Amino acid sequence: MAAKPDNEKYKLFTRRAGLISGGMLVLSSAIIGRMYFLQVVSQSQYKLLADRNRISLRLLAPQRGNILDRNGHELAINRTDYRVNIIPEQTEDVEKTLEALSLILPIQEWQKRRILSAVKKQRAFLPVTVAENLDWETFARLNVNMPDLPGVIPDMGITRYYPEKDTLAHIVGYVSSVNEQEIGEDPLLELPGFKIGKNGMERILDQRLRGKAGNSKVEVNVMGRAIRELSRNDSVPGDTLNLTIDRDIQNFTADFIRDESAAVVVMDVHTGDVLALVSTPSFDPNDFNLGISQKKYDALLHDARHPLTNKTIQGEYPPGSTIKMLIALGALEAGVINEDEKIFCNSKYHIGDTIKYCWKREGHGHVNMVEAIAGSCDVYFYEVARRLGIDRIHKIFDRFGLGNKFDINIPGEKSGLNPSKGWKMATRGVGWQGGDTLNVGIGQGDVLVTPLQLCVMTSRLVNGGKAVLPKILLSETNETEDKIEKMPYTSRHIDVVLKGMEAVINKPFGVAYAQRMRQNDMSFGGKTGSAQVRRISKTERDDGVRKNEEKPWRERDHALFVGYGPLENPRYAVSVIVEHGGGGSKKAAPIAKNVLEYMFSREMKIEPPIDASDNLGEG
Repeated sequence: MAAKPDNEKYKLFTRRAGLISGGMLVLSSAIIGRMYFLQVVSQSQYKLLADRNRISLRLLAPQRGNILDRNGHELAINRTDYRVNIIPEQTEDVEKTLEALSLILPIQEWQKRRILSAVKKQRAFLPVTVAENLDWETFARLNVNMPDLPGVIPDMGITRYYPEKDTLAHIVGYVSSVNEQEIGEDPLLELPGFKIGKNGMERILDQRLRGKAGNSKVEVNVMGRAIRELSRNDSVPGDTLNLTIDRDIQNFTADFIRDESAAVVVMDVHTGDVLALVSTPSFDPNDFNLGISQKKYDALLHDARHPLTNKTIQGEYPPGSTIKMLIALGALEAGVINEDEKIFCNSKYHIGDTIKYCWKREGHGHVNMVEAIAGSCDVYFYEVARRLGIDRIHKIFDRFGLGNKFDINIPGEKSGLNPSKGWKMATRGVGWQGGDTLNVGIGQGDVLVTPLQLCVMTSRLVNGGKAVLPKILLSETNETEDKIEKMPYTSRHIDVVLKGMEAVINKPFGVAYAQRMRQNDMSFGGKTGSAQVRRISKTERDDGVRKNEEKPWRERDHALFVGYGPLENPRYAVSVIVEHGGGGSKKAAPIAKNVLEYMFSREMKIEPPIDASDNLGEG
């Protein structure tokens, strides 16, 4: 009877042992299954994660493309940048090392604070930049003193450099460090020290100049320290860009007008190549690349002559008499006058109760079209503009490029203003008046132009009426000459206008006769202009209008000139604006003359003549 309980205990034990064994079998199966999943099924995934802990993929910055002029001269390049870094873990005391280093190169207190802050934020074996763009003498002295500077590492990198400095700053622009708003989705922009275009062509064509990043696979330890490079895909350099600009013409022009607040544009009238695009005063783009001081930037920003503004495409000015040729051409085409009809000028023109005046106090007498262009008679053009009307004036202005933007790959281009009846009603809520037409007829009133537009206008006049477009990239080709749009103007009428422009310079009755070229193989034509910056009151006129040199600089007229040369088979067009320069014949015409003279003499390989009558004095 006693054996029964023992038998039951045995069965109970056996059952429990079976349950435990089954549970262990299930658990073991689960563990084995999980191990199989991790080691076989998910092998590639976890291998990748392990490799990511072991392998660091690092971007390699591309070398920025160069910018060259039409003849291959360097305008924006990369050059060696001598730097000095410090590796915190290799020096016992960073502050003491910086004090020793400051005996060799100047380190300001704010720079020390920046360096020490960077040391605290990043790993001890990573280098921290102390100074960049060192001269060779300082860099060499640094290398000689290396034994006394633990942790200091001299380094050589690449930096952007503009060899022509201020001469081409408004065209080429500059690069600078990336700010937080510009980073976007491109990881290349997050690289320390990486710079992008901030102005000029550097900005507009940044993607082409920037190139494509490469990468390097580096084996690292658990602390992130590089052990060895496993593979490398080199970066692709940016494009090299050739401009239509001729560096020598640009430099000559910039030097000639350096003391003025002025703009000069030179174009090939057949191809549209912009050979010079000069705006003065200017600035050194290297200052922005290296890090311009606040004091220097404020000085540029508050300069009354606006050195940061590219006046050739951003300056908007009344064209003055430089557009009278378009009024004449439009009138001939419309049949409202012919070249031989004479209009009498006694210096006054009556419209309603208003009297408008000619610039010449005693008047021009009876003048025909060529004489009116040569003498710049305002009364003649008041009458011609009245007959022509603003609608036809607006149309011919548009066809010759006034009021147009040409998008020549330089940022900030302005469109000027080609006024019309619809424009005035939309912007001012009043209708167009007859006096408005007269003002536009002599390049005053609401009409505004840029120097580039004036050069395009002149090119289209002297190339036979072909709608050539300006370009600044040599790789951009205009249509072949026979495919460029021919505007609907009669060659005989254009010849009349050009005869007037020739007389401006080369006939005794021309307003710029003093600026003629005295060499038989050098000749040019053109048109002067003076644009008022303030209205002359009746009291001032009655008392006698003050000469420009008697006025404060800001109250003087703008001086303008458009020209072309040579007279036979014209090739070049030039436009000049001197802010508050006074008379176009005395201030702007000599600039155009000297630029064209330089270009002609260079082609003929002779020394440019020195004309004692040429000066940039006030008047």
